[in-house]
Amino acid sequence: MAHKKESFFWTSYSDLMTSLFFVMLVLFILVIVLLHKRMEATEAQLQEIKKVEESTKDLNKDYFEYRPEYKKYVLNIQVRYPAGKSDLNTIISYDKDWQLNKLANAGQEIQNFLDNHRENQYVLIVEGQASRDNYTYNYELSYQRALALMRFWVEYRGINFGNNCEILISGSGDGKLDTHSMREEEETENQRFLIHILPKNIFESTNEKK
Repeated sequence: MAHKKESFFWTSYSDLMTSLFFVMLVLFILVIVLLHKRMEATEAQLQEIKKVEESTKDLNKDYFEYRPEYKKYVLNIQVRYPAGKSDLNTIISYDKDWQLNKLANAGQEIQNFLDNHRENQYVLIVEGQASRDNYTYNYELSYQRALALMRFWVEYRGINFGNNCEILISGSGDGKLDTHSMREEEETENQRFLIHILPKNIFESTNEKK
Protein backbone atom coordinates (compact mmCIF):
# COMPACT_ATOMS: atom_id res chain seq x y z
CA MET A 1 0.00 0.00 0.00
CA ALA A 2 2.86 2.36 0.87
CA HIS A 3 4.49 1.56 -2.45
CA LYS A 4 1.36 2.60 -4.36
CA LYS A 5 1.13 5.90 -2.46
CA GLU A 6 4.78 6.65 -3.17
CA SER A 7 4.32 5.80 -6.85
CA PHE A 8 1.25 8.08 -7.02
CA PHE A 9 3.19 10.93 -5.36
CA TRP A 10 6.07 10.81 -7.82
CA THR A 11 3.71 10.57 -10.78
CA SER A 12 1.80 13.66 -9.58
CA TYR A 13 5.06 15.47 -8.82
CA SER A 14 6.34 14.70 -12.32
CA ASP A 15 3.11 15.97 -13.88
CA LEU A 16 3.32 19.15 -11.78
CA MET A 17 6.93 19.82 -12.80
CA THR A 18 6.04 19.22 -16.45
CA SER A 19 3.14 21.66 -16.21
CA LEU A 20 5.33 24.29 -14.50
CA PHE A 21 8.03 23.86 -17.12
CA PHE A 22 5.45 24.33 -19.86
CA VAL A 23 4.09 27.50 -18.18
CA MET A 24 7.62 28.92 -17.76
CA LEU A 25 8.43 28.13 -21.38
CA VAL A 26 5.31 29.94 -22.59
CA LEU A 27 6.09 32.94 -20.37
CA PHE A 28 9.68 33.02 -21.62
CA ILE A 29 8.57 32.99 -25.26
CA LEU A 30 5.99 35.70 -24.51
CA VAL A 31 8.63 37.94 -22.88
CA ILE A 32 10.99 37.47 -25.83
CA VAL A 33 8.24 38.38 -28.30
CA LEU A 34 7.24 41.49 -26.31
CA LEU A 35 10.86 42.63 -25.96
CA HIS A 36 11.39 42.20 -29.67
CA LYS A 37 8.30 44.27 -30.47
CA ARG A 38 9.43 46.92 -27.98
CA MET A 39 12.87 47.09 -29.60
CA GLU A 40 11.26 47.47 -33.02
CA ALA A 41 9.08 50.32 -31.71
CA THR A 42 12.08 52.03 -30.07
CA GLU A 43 14.11 51.76 -33.27
CA ALA A 44 11.22 53.24 -35.25
CA GLN A 45 11.01 56.12 -32.76
CA LEU A 46 14.75 56.78 -33.06
CA GLN A 47 14.52 56.82 -36.83
CA GLU A 48 11.62 59.26 -36.62
CA ILE A 49 13.59 61.54 -34.29
CA LYS A 50 16.60 61.48 -36.64
CA LYS A 51 14.37 62.30 -39.59
CA VAL A 52 12.82 65.25 -37.78
CA GLU A 53 16.23 66.52 -36.61
CA GLU A 54 17.64 66.22 -40.12
CA SER A 55 14.77 68.34 -41.43
CA THR A 56 16.12 71.41 -39.60
CA LYS A 57 19.08 71.39 -42.01
CA ASP A 58 16.67 72.77 -44.58
CA LEU A 59 17.05 76.22 -42.99
CA ASN A 60 18.66 78.74 -45.31
CA LYS A 61 22.34 79.09 -44.46
CA ASP A 62 22.21 82.73 -45.55
CA TYR A 63 20.35 83.44 -42.34
CA PHE A 64 21.23 80.60 -39.99
CA GLU A 65 24.44 78.90 -38.93
CA TYR A 66 24.18 75.61 -37.06
CA ARG A 67 26.66 75.14 -34.21
CA PRO A 68 26.74 71.38 -33.51
CA GLU A 69 28.78 71.72 -30.32
CA TYR A 70 25.88 73.68 -28.80
CA LYS A 71 23.07 72.21 -30.92
CA LYS A 72 21.85 75.72 -31.68
CA TYR A 73 21.36 77.95 -34.67
CA VAL A 74 22.93 81.38 -34.64
CA LEU A 75 21.08 84.05 -36.53
CA ASN A 76 23.64 85.10 -39.15
CA ILE A 77 22.61 88.72 -38.79
CA GLN A 78 24.88 90.53 -36.39
CA VAL A 79 23.19 93.31 -34.46
CA ARG A 80 24.72 96.08 -32.37
CA TYR A 81 22.77 97.84 -29.64
CA PRO A 82 23.57 100.86 -27.52
CA ALA A 83 24.07 99.80 -23.89
CA GLY A 84 20.81 99.06 -22.14
CA LYS A 85 18.66 99.17 -25.30
CA SER A 86 16.39 96.44 -26.66
CA ASP A 87 14.30 98.21 -29.30
CA LEU A 88 15.25 97.07 -32.81
CA ASN A 89 14.86 100.64 -34.02
CA THR A 90 17.85 101.61 -31.86
CA ILE A 91 20.31 99.16 -33.43
CA ILE A 92 23.55 100.64 -34.66
CA SER A 93 23.83 100.09 -38.40
CA TYR A 94 24.97 101.96 -41.49
CA ASP A 95 21.79 100.74 -43.22
CA LYS A 96 19.10 100.04 -40.65
CA ASP A 97 16.36 99.26 -43.18
CA TRP A 98 18.56 96.63 -44.85
CA GLN A 99 19.34 95.11 -41.44
CA LEU A 100 15.68 94.98 -40.45
CA ASN A 101 14.72 93.43 -43.79
CA LYS A 102 17.27 90.68 -43.24
CA LEU A 103 15.81 89.98 -39.81
CA ALA A 104 12.35 89.85 -41.40
CA ASN A 105 13.61 87.42 -44.05
CA ALA A 106 15.03 85.18 -41.32
CA GLY A 107 11.63 85.08 -39.60
CA GLN A 108 10.00 84.29 -42.93
CA GLU A 109 12.50 81.46 -43.43
CA ILE A 110 11.44 79.92 -40.09
CA GLN A 111 7.80 80.26 -41.11
CA ASN A 112 8.49 78.53 -44.43
CA PHE A 113 10.36 75.73 -42.67
CA LEU A 114 7.50 75.08 -40.26
CA ASP A 115 4.98 75.28 -43.09
CA ASN A 116 6.96 72.73 -45.12
CA HIS A 117 7.06 70.30 -42.18
CA ARG A 118 3.49 70.44 -40.96
CA GLU A 119 3.56 66.73 -40.18
CA ASN A 120 5.92 67.43 -37.26
CA GLN A 121 5.53 69.37 -34.03
CA TYR A 122 8.30 71.70 -32.85
CA VAL A 123 9.37 73.91 -29.97
CA LEU A 124 10.76 77.20 -31.29
CA ILE A 125 12.95 79.05 -28.78
CA VAL A 126 14.09 82.58 -29.57
CA GLU A 127 17.02 83.40 -27.26
CA GLY A 128 18.49 86.83 -26.83
CA GLN A 129 22.00 87.53 -25.58
CA ALA A 130 23.90 90.54 -24.31
CA SER A 131 27.56 91.50 -24.18
CA ARG A 132 29.32 92.15 -20.87
CA ASP A 133 29.44 95.82 -19.98
CA ASN A 134 28.60 98.01 -17.02
CA TYR A 135 24.84 97.62 -17.50
CA THR A 136 23.34 95.90 -14.44
CA TYR A 137 20.30 94.25 -15.99
CA ASN A 138 21.73 92.40 -18.97
CA TYR A 139 19.70 89.26 -18.25
CA GLU A 140 16.45 91.17 -18.33
CA LEU A 141 17.75 93.07 -21.33
CA SER A 142 18.56 89.92 -23.31
CA TYR A 143 15.00 88.70 -22.79
CA GLN A 144 13.60 92.07 -23.87
CA ARG A 145 15.69 91.87 -27.05
CA ALA A 146 14.32 88.41 -27.89
CA LEU A 147 10.79 89.66 -27.16
CA ALA A 148 11.34 92.68 -29.41
CA LEU A 149 12.46 90.41 -32.24
CA MET A 150 9.37 88.22 -31.89
CA ARG A 151 7.12 91.27 -31.84
CA PHE A 152 8.90 92.60 -34.90
CA TRP A 153 8.26 89.34 -36.76
CA VAL A 154 4.64 88.88 -35.72
CA GLU A 155 3.25 92.39 -35.20
CA TYR A 156 5.19 94.43 -37.73
CA ARG A 157 5.95 91.92 -40.49
CA GLY A 158 2.86 89.74 -40.16
CA ILE A 159 4.75 86.45 -39.85
CA ASN A 160 2.63 83.54 -38.67
CA PHE A 161 4.57 80.57 -37.36
CA GLY A 162 1.55 78.27 -37.60
CA ASN A 163 0.01 75.72 -35.28
CA ASN A 164 2.73 73.07 -35.36
CA CYS A 165 5.13 74.88 -33.07
CA GLU A 166 5.20 76.13 -29.50
CA ILE A 167 7.12 79.40 -29.14
CA LEU A 168 9.27 80.24 -26.14
CA ILE A 169 11.12 83.52 -25.63
CA SER A 170 14.23 83.53 -23.45
CA GLY A 171 17.28 85.57 -22.53
CA SER A 172 20.66 84.14 -21.51
CA GLY A 173 22.16 87.45 -20.43
CA ASP A 174 25.86 88.25 -20.54
CA GLY A 175 27.25 84.99 -19.14
CA LYS A 176 28.06 86.33 -15.67
CA LEU A 177 25.86 83.73 -14.00
CA ASP A 178 27.67 80.93 -15.83
CA THR A 179 24.53 79.50 -17.42
CA HIS A 180 26.64 77.57 -19.96
CA SER A 181 24.97 79.28 -22.87
CA MET A 182 26.94 79.73 -26.08
CA ARG A 183 29.37 82.65 -25.85
CA GLU A 184 32.02 84.16 -28.13
CA GLU A 185 35.37 85.53 -26.96
CA GLU A 186 34.71 88.87 -28.67
CA GLU A 187 32.05 90.37 -26.43
CA THR A 188 30.41 92.51 -29.10
CA GLU A 189 29.60 89.32 -31.03
CA ASN A 190 27.39 88.24 -28.15
CA GLN A 191 24.82 90.88 -29.02
CA ARG A 192 22.86 88.41 -31.08
CA PHE A 193 19.96 85.99 -31.29
CA LEU A 194 20.09 82.22 -30.99
CA ILE A 195 17.38 80.04 -32.45
CA HIS A 196 16.42 76.59 -31.17
CA ILE A 197 14.09 74.43 -33.24
CA LEU A 198 13.44 71.26 -31.26
CA PRO A 199 11.22 68.43 -32.47
CA LYS A 200 8.62 67.58 -29.85
CA ASN A 201 8.97 63.92 -30.90
CA ILE A 202 12.10 63.78 -28.73
CA PHE A 203 10.21 64.74 -25.59
CA GLU A 204 7.28 62.43 -26.39
CA SER A 205 9.60 59.46 -26.96
CA THR A 206 11.49 60.20 -23.73
CA ASN A 207 8.26 60.28 -21.73
CA GLU A 208 7.10 57.02 -23.31
CA LYS A 209 10.33 55.31 -22.25
CA LYS A 210 9.78 56.43 -18.65
